Amino acid sequence: MLPDEKLQIRQKQKARKLALQAIYQWSMTGHDSIEIEAQFHQTNSMEKVDTAYFSRLLRAIPEHCAALDILLEPFLDRPITTLTPIELAILRLGAYELAHCPEIPYRIVLDEWVSLTKQFGTVEGHRYVNGVLNNLADKLRTIERRAE
Repeated sequence: MLPDEKLQIRQKQKARKLALQAIYQWSMTGHDSIEIEAQFHQTNSMEKVDTAYFSRLLRAIPEHCAALDILLEPFLDRPITTLTPIELAILRLGAYELAHCPEIPYRIVLDEWVSLTKQFGTVEGHRYVNGVLNNLADKLRTIERRAE
């Protein structure tokens, strides 16, 4: 892997982490995502962040929230309203990447969101997130999964 590719990967990882925090804030406060984005730019060092990707994720989740929830519901073992706010944010972000970012391999999507669940979620939350996103990947990325 070239140094530029490694840098891009790290910048996208940082964008996901900040997007998760911003989506969590959006879900808890109901504030406009554009306001939250501006606040994040003021309060965080964005030098090493893929800011375009951060913006894409932050704006996409409120816009596609209902559709993402519909995608997720068949793979949940409980009502979506009973999920922790952080796990719900992670599932929505992961579902968005699986559905709308075909350029990102599904394994990377799963790895990134499971890793963030380990960092921010409940003790066993990463297993739940992995199961739900893995099942969603079976549905949305069938061709990619068969090619392995």
